[in-house]
Amino acid sequence: MMTSDKKLTKKDIRGMFWRSLPMEFSWHYERQMHMGFTFMLAKILQKLYGDDKEKLAAALQRHMEFFNCTPALSSFIGGIIASMEEKNANNEAFDTSSINTIKSALMGPLSGIGDSIILGTLRILAVGIGTSLAMQGNILGPILFLLVFNVPNYLLHYLGAVKGYELGTDFLEKIQKSGLMEKFMFAAALLGVMVVGGMTNELVVVSTPLTIGVGETASALQDILDGIMPGLLSLGVMGAYYKLLEKKVSAVWLIVGTAALGIVCAQFGILG
Repeated sequence: MMTSDKKLTKKDIRGMFWRSLPMEFSWHYERQMHMGFTFMLAKILQKLYGDDKEKLAAALQRHMEFFNCTPALSSFIGGIIASMEEKNANNEAFDTSSINTIKSALMGPLSGIGDSIILGTLRILAVGIGTSLAMQGNILGPILFLLVFNVPNYLLHYLGAVKGYELGTDFLEKIQKSGLMEKFMFAAALLGVMVVGGMTNELVVVSTPLTIGVGETASALQDILDGIMPGLLSLGVMGAYYKLLEKKVSAVWLIVGTAALGIVCAQFGILG
């Protein structure tokens, strides 16, 4: 087993913090924040794999997979992933698949926490304070809005990068020595699948107004399906998308096809 000694510094982690700020500048529907996440880690990956173009290309490609998280907490995931990439660069026996598994497992829980606290609470509080002063003609209104919302955000960006890297390094050393890495990876993958299942039920809404029978005895097909399993139609649609993606169907065609099929089904009263 070959090992090397490539070490990230505090300067590297600070650089990752600065590069985490434009996280959503390249957001899009197919993979959302994946380019921002890759940009955040690019300098670190260049330092770790710069002497091997194939490993550098593989690392960059690895982080071009789907990523979405509350921006202020994305640097925390970045810090943990940076520590894992450091381990991978120094140990050829490191399981690279664990990097994306950990990233996927952290996205959902941290997004739930971040969206609730930062977007659902802090942003509303900042708007309330700023608006109340601005309506009185007070110049402090917009200033306080920007300060109340952005100062905690910037602090979370910075502390997330630093603490994420520290936690990742210490945590990985402990679980590797204790032999718990395989169990932890299984638990992380399971959590990721559960989060995807929950998101499917919450974000993919498919219903039908069709009925079975006529007159007062008619039964709504949607009620029957919900009686079998709530969200059954949504799950079926997601299963169809999964199969199409397995067959390498372009996401652009899926979006266009979904729009066209939705219009036709709505027009004929198949979907509501």
